[in-house]
Amino acid sequence: MYDTLTPSQARDMLSAVAQHLVANVDMLTEVDQAIGDGDHGIGMRRGFAAVEEAMATIDPESVSKVFKAAGTTIMAKTGGAAGAVFGTLFRAGSAALEGRPALDAEGLAGFLLLGLEGVEKRGGAQPGQKTMIDALAPASVAAEAAIASGLVVAVRNATDAAKAGVEATKGMIATTGKARTLGERSLGHPDPGAVSMSLILEAMRDYIAA
Repeated sequence: MYDTLTPSQARDMLSAVAQHLVANVDMLTEVDQAIGDGDHGIGMRRGFAAVEEAMATIDPESVSKVFKAAGTTIMAKTGGAAGAVFGTLFRAGSAALEGRPALDAEGLAGFLLLGLEGVEKRGGAQPGQKTMIDALAPASVAAEAAIASGLVVAVRNATDAAKAGVEATKGMIATTGKARTLGERSLGHPDPGAVSMSLILEAMRDYIAA
């Protein structure tokens, strides 16, 4: 278990995140086929495979640099709306880590909050519209509430909140993105972006709490 992560440990964590996303490409594709065109998993695999490559070569001089590099890579390689959204998550969120020598609970909460604000600004979506925000927003709240309890508790609580958010999207009607054309037919299915957000936090949790 880690109370804080050094820049090199943050790099290794994001490499583990990338591996986790790539390993779940088939599941993401299946989820997206239910309410979209099925390309979400392929895009996420392309983007996060590139993140793993980037993490293997980057100089981990700061936590913020590592997170920003991941975001830049996702934005450049994933393609489509997912690339823009998840790239923004990491790039905007990295601003909360500037000047911090290590990733701690406060830094994680700040990353999620600024990432959320960046995604909302870029995509115009809000909670309740069946998007990745429905996993990210509750995760941000949970991490903020757990700052005093330390990094392990904060990332565990954020992950649990994101998973609950994924479940909540099953009861939502998509009003934005490709799935909005389905209307009530999107009911009963989780949002693929929310699932990906949950997987990112799940991998972070597994690294930090190991």
